Amino acid sequence: MSRPVKDMLIAEIQSQVGEHRDMLVVDCSKLDAISANKWRIALAESKISALTVKNSIAKNALERLGVSGLESVLAGPSTLVWGGDDVVALSKEIAKWAKKFAKLEIKGATVEGQGLNAKEVMALSKSPGRMELIAQVAGCLLGPGSQLAGALQGPGGQLAGCLKKISGDED
Repeated sequence: MSRPVKDMLIAEIQSQVGEHRDMLVVDCSKLDAISANKWRIALAESKISALTVKNSIAKNALERLGVSGLESVLAGPSTLVWGGDDVVALSKEIAKWAKKFAKLEIKGATVEGQGLNAKEVMALSKSPGRMELIAQVAGCLLGPGSQLAGALQGPGGQLAGCLKKISGDED
């Protein structure tokens, strides 16, 4: 392949990946055409992109984008997968499909520049997503405040009732 063609392919990968830096690598080459089509359509509906790549060109394109951690998994048939709400949601979606189609193999991922193997991707898919974590943090922050408000309202209400009774202002 000539250098200009390689540069065009690298530029195309870079333009498709865009600003995404967290992605998974899967091997979907063993899927039959119908299963692969179902998988790709479902990913597109979830705003997840999948791009089958030539490993050497993908390594070069990702290196130029500053994406690291995928060097060890970009071997053999490889499809880059990125998008979704966050990397946890992405890993959950791909893990769901890997369970549905045994021939879909998760090879690894990169999360914030750190490479993950297939086992670590499966563990990531079982962790809470971004919105779940925000809800947990909000719950932790609001818990003590609501307990304090309840503690202040209980005795305060009793005191108000006593003062009302003493003043003879009962209705």
